[in-house]
Amino acid sequence: MWKLAGLLSLALALPPSSALASDRRSTAHVRDVTIARDTFGIAHIRGRSDADAVFGMMYAQAEDDFPRIERNYLAAMGRLAEAEGEAVVWADLRQRLFLDLDGLRRDYRRSPTWLRVLMNAWSDGLNHYLATHPSVHPRRINHFEPWMALAFSEGSIGGDIERGVDLAALESFYGGGKSGAPARLANAGRLIEPKGSNGIAIGPSRSASGYPLLWINPHTSFFFRAEQQVTSAQGLDVYGAATWGQFFVYQGFNKHLGWMHTSSGVDTIDEFAVEVARRGGRLSYRYGRAWRPIRQRIVALGVRQPDGTIATRRFTVLATHHGPIIRQENGRWIAVAMLNRPRAALEQSYLRTRAGSLADYLAVSDRKANASNNTILAAADGTIAYLHPQFVPIRDDRFDYTRPVDGSDPATDWHGLHALKDLPQVVRPATGWVVNTNNAPWTAAGTDSPKAANFPRYMDLLGDNPRGDHATALLSRGALFSPQTLMRTAFDSFLPLFDQQIPRLQKGFDALPPGDTLRQRLAAPLALLAGWDRRWGTESEATTLAVHWGEALWASEGPKAAAANVPIFGYLTARTTDADRVAALDAAVARMQRDLGSWRVAWGRINRFQRLDGAIAPRFDDRAASLPIGFTSGNFGSLAAFGVDRQPGQRCLYGTSGNSFVAVVEFGPSVRAWAVSAGGESGDPASPHFDDQARRYASGELRPIILDPAGAGRPYHPGDARPAQLARTGPSPGTPCGVP
Repeated sequence: MWKLAGLLSLALALPPSSALASDRRSTAHVRDVTIARDTFGIAHIRGRSDADAVFGMMYAQAEDDFPRIERNYLAAMGRLAEAEGEAVVWADLRQRLFLDLDGLRRDYRRSPTWLRVLMNAWSDGLNHYLATHPSVHPRRINHFEPWMALAFSEGSIGGDIERGVDLAALESFYGGGKSGAPARLANAGRLIEPKGSNGIAIGPSRSASGYPLLWINPHTSFFFRAEQQVTSAQGLDVYGAATWGQFFVYQGFNKHLGWMHTSSGVDTIDEFAVEVARRGGRLSYRYGRAWRPIRQRIVALGVRQPDGTIATRRFTVLATHHGPIIRQENGRWIAVAMLNRPRAALEQSYLRTRAGSLADYLAVSDRKANASNNTILAAADGTIAYLHPQFVPIRDDRFDYTRPVDGSDPATDWHGLHALKDLPQVVRPATGWVVNTNNAPWTAAGTDSPKAANFPRYMDLLGDNPRGDHATALLSRGALFSPQTLMRTAFDSFLPLFDQQIPRLQKGFDALPPGDTLRQRLAAPLALLAGWDRRWGTESEATTLAVHWGEALWASEGPKAAAANVPIFGYLTARTTDADRVAALDAAVARMQRDLGSWRVAWGRINRFQRLDGAIAPRFDDRAASLPIGFTSGNFGSLAAFGVDRQPGQRCLYGTSGNSFVAVVEFGPSVRAWAVSAGGESGDPASPHFDDQARRYASGELRPIILDPAGAGRPYHPGDARPAQLARTGPSPGTPCGVP
């Protein structure tokens, strides 16, 4: 494992974080950093030290898409309303319930020297980009401070805040507004693409070459991460996807091992209902037989006004020892507890990119600052593993933590964190493979999986899903895998949810009375589904009908599942009636006839990939070029996921999430890897790399990754003019929407 002394030997006395000191550091970094761009515009950064590499990494990211970097940090720091106004005030307040900006400054000052060196380099790289690109005008952040890196330190914290706190309820509590239905219930009828992922690791016994393989397949919003190679003379050598603005590769690999994160079903966010009263002139809450004062703190938010000025709104936010209070329910106040350790999260996120073995990876993970990511790992020594999130609070399993527990009862408190050895995990299974698709770990390695009965029920709340069923069936067949066959497996077109549901639909249809008008209306659509091979394809009319039927099922059954606090897949299996399935098909046929003119439409005519501009909020246009996509929502069991957005006035469905950065890695004597990203590396529509990967993305054709920076292209230093690149030729690839 990397020795911190190596970095400290190169880090001279840490200068103060001032503009002058930043300029001095930047001058040194520029001299010791080179960037090379390969034929797809991927940045290959080389630095003398790790800090040099971080400097170059951030500069290159800013070259590719500075607006996404700035927006990520405005959102993370609870400052987005300074740019976007009143509409996002409550999202800002939600962030600031947990992240105290003065606290982040203190965290920076208390950080170990090696981490402060990297944070300094992070801000210096972004500031050097702004200094050398005067035509770029930030919306609010004109100068980055090193401590800001702590605001966006790991995926778990920001994602957990968004997942764990409902904005409507927050506004009702702190703004005095009328409380609407919680987002979980309000959105239950919508087919929302899960922000999850697939990860697969193949061990030597199942590899055709005898070398381990790793499949990296995050399902995120498109254009969410930058693909980069980051190396230094100190031994840093990592390739993969870095979320815009972060100085570590989030999902990727080095010469020794690779890691793929998948969103977990573990319970790491809990709500505590407390009894509140005013006692002795102070607002207090009951805890056991005692009364404790409610903690209070003033949060000031800047809010952009229509005339461009910034007004200040102040909120008095409240908290118990469990965490901030986020709403009122049944006469009690609800406090929420979750991971909130930014410095530990940043350390863990960066240091794991330097891990050389499973033991190294676990040593870094013992910081326990990952709350929501399972990890699929493959290493050059033949190790493959499934690892559970490391931040798992110990609780009394008598209580149902899927709902608010009695926070006035000390027995409901968290009691420390589980040791890593006590978490579900799989290491070197005899089956020769591990997989996770955001499903429970109880099927991670077939017969070698952990047993649910051996763990508290809060270790997983989601159970299985159709993608998990699909992947497990494919991996259990006993075939040997090469990188190419693993790619084909990950794009297998079978849709298991429909294979499960169509026979039940047929049963419901057969039960209709002889004279029921539904028989006549649905006989032909049902025959199309019944004769279908349950595989997606751009020419498949059955896929289009099945997807619309699936959306109708979500609309009718999703709210019922949410009200019953049951995962939708389990509800569809155990509680949805055959009559409900028939009614959903009737609704789907009616919608298709209304929106598309027919219930027989080839899937590729309406399921499209389109990238028109670099805007963060996408727009789509049926009249502009787009590409047909065969794969579907992962909700139906498609391993290659494509979540779509319906926009008013547009008849086609356009992808906004799902497969984003996709890669396969083989850990042989020399690492080999292939990848593809949605669209392209650059957010600039004038760049040749804005959509130069679009056709490969649509067809699942991964490109070889260049791992020798010498073969990437002519290097340049940050601030220099980039080597000449081909101009973007012609419009975006494809043809307009296939539905007139």
